[in-house]
Amino acid sequence: MRRLVAVLIGGMFLDGYILGIIGPVTSDMTADLGLSPLWVGLIAAGPLFGIFIGSPLGGWATDKWGRKPLFLIDMGLFVIASSLQFFAGALQFFADSAVQLFLVRLLMGVAIGGEYSIGWPLMSEFAPARLRGRLLGVTLIAWYAGFMVAFLVGHLLVDSTDLSWRVILGSSTLIAVVLFLARLGLPESPRWLIDKGRRKEALTVARRYMDSSEEISDVVHEGDHTPLPQGSVKTLFSRQYWRATLFTSGFWFCAVAPYFAIATFADSVLEQYGLSGGLAGGVGLSAVALIAVVITVLLIDKAGRRVLTVPPQWLCTALLAIIGLWAGAPPLLVLVLFLLFSFFNAIYTTLTGIYPTEVFPTEIRGIGTGFAAAVSRIGAGLGTFLLPWTMTNLGAGPTMLIAAGVAAVGAGLSQWLAPETKGKSLTETAAGYSH
Repeated sequence: MRRLVAVLIGGMFLDGYILGIIGPVTSDMTADLGLSPLWVGLIAAGPLFGIFIGSPLGGWATDKWGRKPLFLIDMGLFVIASSLQFFAGALQFFADSAVQLFLVRLLMGVAIGGEYSIGWPLMSEFAPARLRGRLLGVTLIAWYAGFMVAFLVGHLLVDSTDLSWRVILGSSTLIAVVLFLARLGLPESPRWLIDKGRRKEALTVARRYMDSSEEISDVVHEGDHTPLPQGSVKTLFSRQYWRATLFTSGFWFCAVAPYFAIATFADSVLEQYGLSGGLAGGVGLSAVALIAVVITVLLIDKAGRRVLTVPPQWLCTALLAIIGLWAGAPPLLVLVLFLLFSFFNAIYTTLTGIYPTEVFPTEIRGIGTGFAAAVSRIGAGLGTFLLPWTMTNLGAGPTMLIAAGVAAVGAGLSQWLAPETKGKSLTETAAGYSH
């Protein structure tokens, strides 16, 4: 488990780093290439659109051919992605058009897209029920840490060195190389083996890696139900699982869309409210979010899922509405409200990495997680893409009210559909949500 957690932490750190590194270099990049707000948004959102492609494909493949081979293939993709990022770094050295830069960052996103739909299901299928939320949540700590470190490193390099923005964007290559060296083979998921009829192999893996007879017994009973079509997108919208699909996809979409937009362009957003922003503001938003994720990880297997999902969303809705409506608010108060939004948003965003692996059964756990991740990246991509335009053409107030509306939709959806899965086995969580 330590090894599996470490591998997933590395992938999530890289994801956050790639998405966060664009913010500090936006001004230099815009001036150098003469970018319009439209192209700034597209380039920032490029990895998100890439993840949109990679996550459902990875989920479909891991349900069909297994967690272990796809995790190995994903490692191979990381090697290729590392090389591409190296060459992308080289391309970025010579990039003289917005199109080239957008395509480079799109490919980076495709390379990491499978991480959600392969790694999280694999983790959930090994993790004991009493620790499953905590172990999955730890990977979200890595994502926020990666985003924050990218913002910090990017600002320090921009302010203290003469390095080109192209070099700073290409720095993620170093992380990818380290990940390739660390991501060595792991055992196949015993739950997937059971569903494939490979009972003997499944029991061998379960007895070796699982720490209780209850967990092993739950794996054995995995095969008791009528098998579903492996990796079937159609099953996601069946009578049994449409609620799980709607909840995980909609909840994730509404959780990340406002945060990505505000955090990616923290400098310009805070500047609109009379704040200097810069390093302190951007790192502050990520640091507060990171603290919230740590607190959530410590509480989730004790307090439960719903209490950390529903109330924080309503709070974020209110905070964004206050920022949007109170045009003359003191700048310091606005900063406090943004920090509070970042804190409570991170609490329920942690659940986006937990719920999908719990509410879908093994046969569609990969494609279910991948589909939800893809929908979430539409939200993150749209938020990142549209924020520069809305801030310029509509103003800060209406932009924050739109964000509040998105948060309200997510809160209402969670109030209706979010289940309580604390302490339940994966067999119980998937069966309970399908009825």
